[in-house]
Amino acid sequence: MAKLVSKTYGEALFALAIEENIIEDTAAEAKGILEVLKENEDLLKFLKHPQVTKEEKEKTMENIFKGKISETMMGFLVLTVEKDRQNDLAQTLQYFLDKYMEYKKIGVVYVSSASMLSDVQKKELETKLLSITEFLELEMNYEEDPSLIGGMVIRIGDRVVDSSIRTKLAGMAKELSKVSLS
Repeated sequence: MAKLVSKTYGEALFALAIEENIIEDTAAEAKGILEVLKENEDLLKFLKHPQVTKEEKEKTMENIFKGKISETMMGFLVLTVEKDRQNDLAQTLQYFLDKYMEYKKIGVVYVSSASMLSDVQKKELETKLLSITEFLELEMNYEEDPSLIGGMVIRIGDRVVDSSIRTKLAGMAKELSKVSLS
């Protein structure tokens, strides 16, 4: 159900932002609001608390965000509270941002490597990925994972390219275990 709610409300926010030609500003505001929600667990608990009235929740949202975000986004936040959908707010904003990234053809890439890549290697990897994907821009996220031994694992959406030595060794071990020595 939460997924359906976040999709429905996220789609509505996306359509409104496109219609009003404020997609960039709305995306920036959504990112900012998500950061506030992540950094303030007490705010989430307050918004989810069943004994706090809708009016108190709306007033709190207005006290925190009014004047810092657009009227459109403020209206959206109030609407989520009015409709008792504040529990799905973070997922809804994330859905909106995912839709925005898709619309702008921005890919989010996660790269794990045994040791940190140099700036030159990062640039070469980004250039290569841009040439073989439909994305116009990439948001690169790098992570060092010594357990890979060598090589790297690249994740873009639901696609994974694993060229790590660890995976190759595991594959070889699996094949060797099938060999009969009789």
